Amino acid sequence: MDLMFMALSYFKRRKFEESAELCTKILEKNPYDQAAWALKARSLTEQVYIDEVEAEEQGIAESVMDDASVAQVSRPGTSLRAVTGAGPSPAVRPVSQSGRPLSGFVRPGTQSGRPGTMEQALRTPRTAHTARPVTSASGRFVRLGTASMLSSPDGPFINVSRLNYSKYAARPNLAKVLFEYIFHHENDVRNALELAALATEQAQFKDWWWKVQLGKCYHRLGMFRDAEQQYKSALKQQIMLDTVLLLGKVYQRMDQPLQSISTYKQGLEKFPDDRSLLVAIARVHDEMGQLDDATKWYKDVLETDGVNVEAIASIAANYFYTDQPEISIRLYRRLLQMGIHNVELFNNLGLCCYFAQQYDMTMNCFDRALSLADDEQLGDVWYNISHVALGIGDNNLAYQCLRLAIAADNGHTEAYNNLAVLELRRGDMERAKSLLRSAAELAPQAYEHHYNLATLAENAGDLQTSYSSVLKSVAAFPDHMDSKNLLKTLKQHFESL
Repeated sequence: MDLMFMALSYFKRRKFEESAELCTKILEKNPYDQAAWALKARSLTEQVYIDEVEAEEQGIAESVMDDASVAQVSRPGTSLRAVTGAGPSPAVRPVSQSGRPLSGFVRPGTQSGRPGTMEQALRTPRTAHTARPVTSASGRFVRLGTASMLSSPDGPFINVSRLNYSKYAARPNLAKVLFEYIFHHENDVRNALELAALATEQAQFKDWWWKVQLGKCYHRLGMFRDAEQQYKSALKQQIMLDTVLLLGKVYQRMDQPLQSISTYKQGLEKFPDDRSLLVAIARVHDEMGQLDDATKWYKDVLETDGVNVEAIASIAANYFYTDQPEISIRLYRRLLQMGIHNVELFNNLGLCCYFAQQYDMTMNCFDRALSLADDEQLGDVWYNISHVALGIGDNNLAYQCLRLAIAADNGHTEAYNNLAVLELRRGDMERAKSLLRSAAELAPQAYEHHYNLATLAENAGDLQTSYSSVLKSVAAFPDHMDSKNLLKTLKQHFESL
């Protein structure tokens, strides 16, 4: 059988390694076979392809040293970094380091907490659901590119540094294949940008595809204004769904969520009821802390796609935190019927059954969660079981569960805080202080342990420590009345002195 036919067959069946091997054999016999060269380049590209439409995770470099925003203090409701108080308070729903309520569905952009300072970013050993600080997106692309080189023991398939880009730019079919290989496989953004610029010029600036690729290169390099111009120019020539999503992603990186939502809504006029656009709008509202609006858009998603996991999970989480666990149970059961069986789902079902007073199902769900959990997930499951134990009045069981949670995840700040409260009930004040200090170092953005530490220090007569701790508590949660009252009492005491 013809080797080229077999290679094409493997490629269509997404067996890219086998396709690349057959193309290598063809090129060994005829190094100038352009069809085999192009097919091998595409096969290698598909092995490491990353969808640029999905918003990437922002790491320390992007979150701390971000110079894309114009104003340091944005108006409420206009920035992803300044979450308004429209959503639930931190006393009801856990929040990230930036004060944003944690989403009900883990997706790119929701795992990091956007630490406020470099010192805080470097010393934070635990973000939401991770055991270490999230690395930058650029680092992820570099690691993928270097790992893919292991498939070529004799060296790279294409020596990018020796290519004549003007020659390839004049041949559009080969130029597009070569660009994707350089951009995705080699992760050489600067050379990819050079090829795209020459090809755009060769096409007399009339090819929308090359303008989109220029925008991707500018985005990777952090040149968001240039990327915006390229995407807008491409949309004038050809309205494509991916281009609309990429343009909205650029506005999010420039901290312009309202402009991003406007872009997505303009896309809905051309692509009515498109699921990806509806989900994108809901995500932006979710990141801005506008949970009611996010739920509305997620419901619109379910009207067009009734089995969308992200929409179902996000709506279920919002219903749970608005004291409607019965509705959350129905939604989580729907996910079970769809064949999703993981730790998070059984953990959430256990909590919903407990608060809906369906106690016969609560421990069964937590048992399933424990049987499926790995080392990183055990901490959250044991922490939630401790709440059930506290609810039934078994403080000894709650104490053991919290100890197990810390043993599984030594960065679980909530477990440290609750364990300190139980230690205080046992009369061990020094150990309670030690646990609260550990929680304050791990999560300076939370308020509970700061307030508890301030209360302990006040009772012990250490007013200076109490004052500094209660200031941190008020900064983390300005509407917490107990913290405000304690701060007022301490100020009156200092004034009397």
